[in-house]
Amino acid sequence: MINKQFNKLLLVVFMLVSSLGMAQELLKGRVIDDSTEEPIPGVTISVKGLKFNATTDANGYFVVTGAIPVGDQMITVSRSGYYTKTIPVVIDALGVVDLDPIYLQLDNSDITQSQGVISLTENDLADDENAANNVSGLLQASRDQFLRAAAFDFSATFFRPRGLNSEDGKVLINGIEMNKQFSGRPQWSNWGGVNDLQRNQNFTMGLSAADNSFGGYAGVQSIDMRASQQRAGTQISFASANRSYQGRYMVSHRSGLLNNGWSFAVNASRRSGDEGYVDGTLYDANSLGLSVEKKLNDSHSINFTGLYTPNRRGRRTAITQEIEDLKGIKYNPFWGMQDNVVRNSRIREIDEPIFMLNHYWTVNSKLKINTNVGYQFGKIGNTRIDNGGTRLVTLDGQNSYVGGARNPNPDYYQNLPSYFLRNGQDPIDFQYAYLAQQEFINDGQLDWNSLYEANRSLRENGGNSLYAIQEDRIDDKQLMVNTIVTADLTDNILFNGGIRYRNLNSENYAMINDLLGGTGFLDVDFFAEETNNINLDDAAQSNVRTPNRIVGVGDRYKYNYEINADVLAAFAQTQFKTKKVDFFVAGNVTRTEYQRDGKYENGNFPGSQSFGKSKKLEFTDFGVKGGATYKISGQQFIDVNAAYISQAPTIRNSFSNARQNNETIVGLESQKSYSGDLSYIYTTPIVKARLTGYYTQFTDGTDIGFYFTEGLTGLPLDDGSAFVQEVVTNIERRNVGMELGLEVQVTPTIKLKGAAAIGQNVFTNNPDLYLTSDDFTGQLTFGDGKTNIKDYHVAGGPETALQIGFEYRDPEYWNVGVTANYFANGYADISNLRRSANFRLDYDGIEFNDFDQEVADDLLKQEQFDNYMLWNVIGGKSWRIDDKFVGFFATINNVFDQKYKTGGFEQSRNSNFRSVRDDANNPQEVFAPRYFFGNGTTYYLNVYLRF
Repeated sequence: MINKQFNKLLLVVFMLVSSLGMAQELLKGRVIDDSTEEPIPGVTISVKGLKFNATTDANGYFVVTGAIPVGDQMITVSRSGYYTKTIPVVIDALGVVDLDPIYLQLDNSDITQSQGVISLTENDLADDENAANNVSGLLQASRDQFLRAAAFDFSATFFRPRGLNSEDGKVLINGIEMNKQFSGRPQWSNWGGVNDLQRNQNFTMGLSAADNSFGGYAGVQSIDMRASQQRAGTQISFASANRSYQGRYMVSHRSGLLNNGWSFAVNASRRSGDEGYVDGTLYDANSLGLSVEKKLNDSHSINFTGLYTPNRRGRRTAITQEIEDLKGIKYNPFWGMQDNVVRNSRIREIDEPIFMLNHYWTVNSKLKINTNVGYQFGKIGNTRIDNGGTRLVTLDGQNSYVGGARNPNPDYYQNLPSYFLRNGQDPIDFQYAYLAQQEFINDGQLDWNSLYEANRSLRENGGNSLYAIQEDRIDDKQLMVNTIVTADLTDNILFNGGIRYRNLNSENYAMINDLLGGTGFLDVDFFAEETNNINLDDAAQSNVRTPNRIVGVGDRYKYNYEINADVLAAFAQTQFKTKKVDFFVAGNVTRTEYQRDGKYENGNFPGSQSFGKSKKLEFTDFGVKGGATYKISGQQFIDVNAAYISQAPTIRNSFSNARQNNETIVGLESQKSYSGDLSYIYTTPIVKARLTGYYTQFTDGTDIGFYFTEGLTGLPLDDGSAFVQEVVTNIERRNVGMELGLEVQVTPTIKLKGAAAIGQNVFTNNPDLYLTSDDFTGQLTFGDGKTNIKDYHVAGGPETALQIGFEYRDPEYWNVGVTANYFANGYADISNLRRSANFRLDYDGIEFNDFDQEVADDLLKQEQFDNYMLWNVIGGKSWRIDDKFVGFFATINNVFDQKYKTGGFEQSRNSNFRSVRDDANNPQEVFAPRYFFGNGTTYYLNVYLRF
């Protein structure tokens, strides 16, 4: 019986495989550039209402095979960087429809807007732990009007489509996933500045079927850098802006496929500026991209891609309303003048080359196998001032550490007027507040000279540096391997599948970057305190195996550990098409392993608590999704998708304090989620519209925060203060809402467009919360161990975004467009600790005798930001001179200089009812929420020569 079933299975497999070599040509043609009359590779040819499509080869040719219904059909011809063209055809079962040639016109607006995307996604806000990171980079390849609005016009507000983060989507380059294992987010600057080699992009929206990845809720952006798929030509451009950088020079050359089977493409650029829109934010970036391909024969091609994009940027930070009132939205406390030059103390430097080798095997017209190998290595460094320099003093056999200094940052709370008005209304308080106000208004920047002077004085007296520049380093080495299979099993069934492996070795350590004129820095923790279990000599040591070590420039200190990670994953997907319904099913399985390897034995966590390897964290996760498109007619469609996904926590959210010890999160689990969306799509040559409703539920989430707080109940310390790691687990949240995208081609030259997003992103339970610290042992919990955040909004950009606008495109190759964008329902990030039982408890664990629930509810109400509107203008013009093209395009964002908040967060320094209440009753809160403000009016101008 088993043998008979096996033989039947073999017969079915044989018939399916045999069908791979059989195909009927029904539609073919060639696509060329209407300006240069050169063939365009990588153009997607699709039939409206059908899932399958064809792609043009290096010579611009395509062939569509399979079961296309006989009769009138609409053919869509699209490629990133060109205007999409829709062509009506009549399919005849007895003949082949030949569309040769099809002319496509270059869309300079895509180039324009992509510059804005790069500027936004590299913004420092995406690097700050408390900032809402955006997903605009994921959307830049989309042709959908709503997603175009979300990628470009909405991005300045850090709007998140469907309330999702960039880690909820996937970015692929040549089929290799580029999301970082540490955070799950793409590192945009690893490929910034090579825009001309990344025009071939495909975005798969949401849960829709992707060709080379299982994907995520925020979709898949696939960037194809194959040399043979690059449009032949040379381009030189110069850009001027006042956003992230001030100037950019770029040159690129793409050979196209040569007669000898070789093709190559190279792109070099430099972006620089003394500062962006915010003061003191230097930009220094050089980029080089190279892609070389050899077509061995009709079946095999090998492509090499190299990316080297080292960049340095001066960072900024969130500020309080008090600071903004005094200095404005451009204020940045991280910089000061040194020798008449602006110097920023917080420099982020990224230097991570990427190399890829890709093999493309066309087995036959219906079976393709793509194998990729990638290797990435290099460093990410973030500098800051370390003001904990000390010297060792021994008296009567007892060691002590003398030194340490107050925080030198000019926005330190003790430098602001609010600090002097916190205790009363005495005349002396007003006097000190006025002096602080005037000093901050007139200067308010970092005093580099005082730091050098302090170190000079100590050096002359035989002391160590009091101040130094600390660089927090991540040195990664990552190997990436995958194989992707695409097979037309029959005319109606398409299979995609693949397997991938990633291995990461990540060195994490602090390093002395600059001694600021000093001779050395003592590697001890000045704030360490003796406990019942650990004496001061040990508690102060970052590494008890090399106690009281003096470190110099380039030496590691404070912390030193490695993270080793392995990820093995596989996915399979099958797409089916019928006359009325197209549908797909997909699944994936992932095996993830993390392990910390401590190189220092921290004095607070002796032995294996910090030194050597931690226990290995292992996760096995599954995902399944499916979708269907019901074809009401050739113009109307109903699309539905659903998914269940289990996902391992990121490295960042797996260890409570990896810098000091091997402790993993208590009760750590993979995050589970399920989601569904339903869309109505209407498309004609005049009107294109999509209305989507969505629902996503996340469970078992984890988040870790680091901060200094006071007023913790149950601590032996008098003021209950400690630098803590806040661990929140079992987080549940829900994203629900709708999206609308609409464009109407009123005349051949005028297009009206609109977009809308109305959503609600809230926590749906009270998660578990505990604190860890080197100031106390074990985990510190309060009351029932919960943080009461149910029904609070998840911070991260406005939940409501509306757009209306128009475009005019003249036949003489000039265009202009205007959009009005309205935003509402943005919220500040809340303090989890304030919403735990600690808020109502005194140091002795008993509720405050003056606790008032009504007052507490008012203090704990989540802040909602004001609504606002932003106007943007875009335009451009190009000229043809013989066989060359000269042109420019420009954008002006926030034309009317609207002031608005893109995000913010409550500070957790005050953590209980009395301290929060008393601070709120001050003339100005001392530990007020900190905000990120959006840019005022900014511009981008690009001039180019193409030949």
